[in-house]
Amino acid sequence: MNIGFWMCIVLVPSFGIIGLLFGIFKEKAARFVSGFNTLSEGEKALYDKAYIARDIRNSCFIWTAIMLCGALGSLFLTQYFAIAAYIIWGILFFKDVHIDTNKAFEKYLLK
Repeated sequence: MNIGFWMCIVLVPSFGIIGLLFGIFKEKAARFVSGFNTLSEGEKALYDKAYIARDIRNSCFIWTAIMLCGALGSLFLTQYFAIAAYIIWGILFFKDVHIDTNKAFEKYLLK
């Protein structure tokens, strides 16, 4: 049993479906972004919801590709590909995590 393959492949459809949902529903899906849903309606109007949804969609598709590469690499080559995939995913994920809501969404402000 190749645990590295299963640890990566289980996330591929999850990230893919989330990316598809953000792609289909566009700015309506922005309300599902953590932190953005806690803002008041007046504050939400200051942000570009389409840009937020597009950014989340792109992140999810990149994460899908990383986990798919990790799964295939660990299946055909070595299980260390799964470790590398999780390290790369963790770096990309945590570079976008912010404690402060204003700092998290400042790049999405309408100009």
